[in-house]
Amino acid sequence: MTSILDEVVEGLASPRKALPCKLLYDEAGSDLFERITRLPEYYLGRTETAILRQRAADIAGRAGPAAVLIEYGAGASVKTRILLDAMEQPRAYIPIDVSVDALDKAKPLLQNDYPDLEIRPVVANFLQPPALPDMPGGQRRVGFFPGSTIGNLSDEEIGTFLTQAAGQLGPDALLVLGADLRKDPGILIPAYDDEAGVTAAFNLNILNRINRDLAADFDTGSFRHEARWNDRLSRVEMHLVSTIDQDVHIGGHAFHFGAGESIHTENSRKFDLERLRQLLAGSGWSAADTHTDDADMFAVIVLVRP
Repeated sequence: MTSILDEVVEGLASPRKALPCKLLYDEAGSDLFERITRLPEYYLGRTETAILRQRAADIAGRAGPAAVLIEYGAGASVKTRILLDAMEQPRAYIPIDVSVDALDKAKPLLQNDYPDLEIRPVVANFLQPPALPDMPGGQRRVGFFPGSTIGNLSDEEIGTFLTQAAGQLGPDALLVLGADLRKDPGILIPAYDDEAGVTAAFNLNILNRINRDLAADFDTGSFRHEARWNDRLSRVEMHLVSTIDQDVHIGGHAFHFGAGESIHTENSRKFDLERLRQLLAGSGWSAADTHTDDADMFAVIVLVRP
């Protein structure tokens, strides 16, 4: 199995330096991301939440009684409550996330509000399908993949995730998918480079984590956050740009950065609905319902097994 050190070294040794985006989500990073979702510039969270509130009863009706809700990339499980409140006596909730800290914080809060709900957190990367806890047979499984996390994935990763989720959730499952739609970069860029600098702190924290976990010597003050719109690939890219010529040392390796050279840390793809339909082809899913807001900024798609 590839170690985090191996992934970091490989990414920084590539012609275009990059780091795996999963490293953004340690305890500090997860807390900063939750702050991002409440920023005025970050339309994604409030738009998706409004769609879910409007359509939760329809989704719950498709799920039926005593369903098991399985959330991929759960984080603080904020939007989960909208579905849980609408569902008829949900049997269990299984949040899957790479951040043990986020899961540990969310579980007692949820358990307090849903005392009869069985909550079984799983610490894992959802792209490497984790084994789910044993559950009594007979309940429909409902996958939940909100927040346009799908936009962080490549076409190949999307296909892998959808295919694996189909096998994991079963033949009568649902998958509720949130996807951000293409729009004016004048709206997109501020959502990833807010005036308060929270997204900048979130992005720079990846260097703090590598310093801590891998004994690296990044000088975070000599990097700045930058969000870029890549129209050809229909995505916002997050970069950390070196402001000076410098060398960084990690695990016996040295990496040189020229002034202006960047580390690519995360992508957030923006889709049109036709492209999403193309990505669904051959995945084991078909779109039963597509819900958007009035401005067509965001989509919540309910997928079923054909």
